[in-house]
Amino acid sequence: MSGTGRLTVLHVVANRWWTGSAEPVLRLVLGLQSRGHRVLLGLASGDRFEAKAREAGIQPVEDLRLDVKSGPAAIVRDARRLRSLVTREGVDVVHAHHGHDHWLGWWGHGTAALIRTFHNERAVRRAWPDSALYRRTNAVIAVSRRIEERLREARIPGARLYRADGVVDTARFVTDAQGAIRIREEFGAAGVPLVGCVARLAAGRGHEALIEGFRLVLTKLGDARLLLVGKGERRDALEGLVKRLGLERRVFFAGYRDADLPAVLGALDVFVLMGAGSDESCRAALEAMAAGRPVLAARVGALPDAVVHGETGLLLDEPSPAAVSASLARLLSAPSEARAMGEAGRRRALSLFTSERHAEAMEALYLETIGRLRAAP
Repeated sequence: MSGTGRLTVLHVVANRWWTGSAEPVLRLVLGLQSRGHRVLLGLASGDRFEAKAREAGIQPVEDLRLDVKSGPAAIVRDARRLRSLVTREGVDVVHAHHGHDHWLGWWGHGTAALIRTFHNERAVRRAWPDSALYRRTNAVIAVSRRIEERLREARIPGARLYRADGVVDTARFVTDAQGAIRIREEFGAAGVPLVGCVARLAAGRGHEALIEGFRLVLTKLGDARLLLVGKGERRDALEGLVKRLGLERRVFFAGYRDADLPAVLGALDVFVLMGAGSDESCRAALEAMAAGRPVLAARVGALPDAVVHGETGLLLDEPSPAAVSASLARLLSAPSEARAMGEAGRRRALSLFTSERHAEAMEALYLETIGRLRAAP
C-alpha cells in the first residue's frame, strides 16, 4: 500500500461469460478506481466478459489466462505467473471470486491479503481440502445471508466473515418513457398490464410456476402480457408449456436483451424473479428496483435481503402457481400500491446498492484485513 493509502488490488475471476460474477466484479473494479485505487483484473479471456471490460476502459492483465479446463501444467504456470505479478506490481490484495481463482490465489498471493467472495451457495464446500483453504483465507465475503450461514457451517472464523450487499448501475436504469412505450408496442402490451422476468431459461429458475400462475391471473383480471427475457436450454420446453396452456398470444419470449434492458424494465408493471441463478446477489431484481418496478420474488438467494416484503414488493415462501397468481393479482389490481412499491424500491437501490457504496464497503474491508495482517505476530 502506498503512503497515500492507495491500494493495488488484483481481482481474479475464472469467468469468461457476461453472467454470474462478471458484472458485480466489473462494477466493483470501476468503483475502486473512482476512489483512487489501482485495480488489476485477471479473467478467462475470449468472450463477453473480456469485451465488456475493455468497453469500460479496463485492460485485463495479459499474464493470466485462467482456463479452468486446462491441465495441471497450465494451472501451475498460472500460479507462478500470479505470484510474479503480485511481486512485480506490489499487489496489496488478491481478491478471488471462484474456486479455481481461490486456489491460484492461495498458491500465489505471497504477502498480499487473500480475499474470496462467494457468489452462490453451491460454491461453498464444507469438506477438506476446501474447508482448510477457507480457514487460511484472510477474509471471506458472502453476497447473501444464506451463503453466510453456509460459510459459518464451514467454520469460517467470525472475525474474517463478511456479508456484502449486491451492486447495480443505478444511473443506467432511469426509466426511459419513450423506450418503454416502444417495448410495449413491440409485444402488444399497449393499454394492458405487462409482467416481466429477466432470467436464464434454465432449470430451477421457476419459469413454469410463473407461466402457470400467470394463466390463473388471466382468469381473474382479464387481459395481460407476460414477457420472458433471457436465453437458455429450457426455451423449447417453456414454449411447449405456453402452447399447451393456450397462451401464445399472451406470453412472449424476448430473447437476450442488453442495450435496451432499461427500456424493457421500465415498460413493466411488475417484475418477477423465482430463482437465484449463478449470481445469488440476484442482480436482475436489483436492476428492476433501480428502474422503479415492484418486485415479486421467491425467498431464494439474496432476494429476502434486497426486497422488503410489503414495501418494495412481495416475497413468496412457496412459489407455487397459486401463490404467484395471488400475489400478481394483488399488484396488478392495485396499480397505485404497485407504483408506490416501485418508488420505494428505487429509493432502496439508491441507498444500498450503488457502485459507490459497494466500493466504499470493499475498501474498508481491504484496509481492515491488511491492518489485521500487519498487526499479527
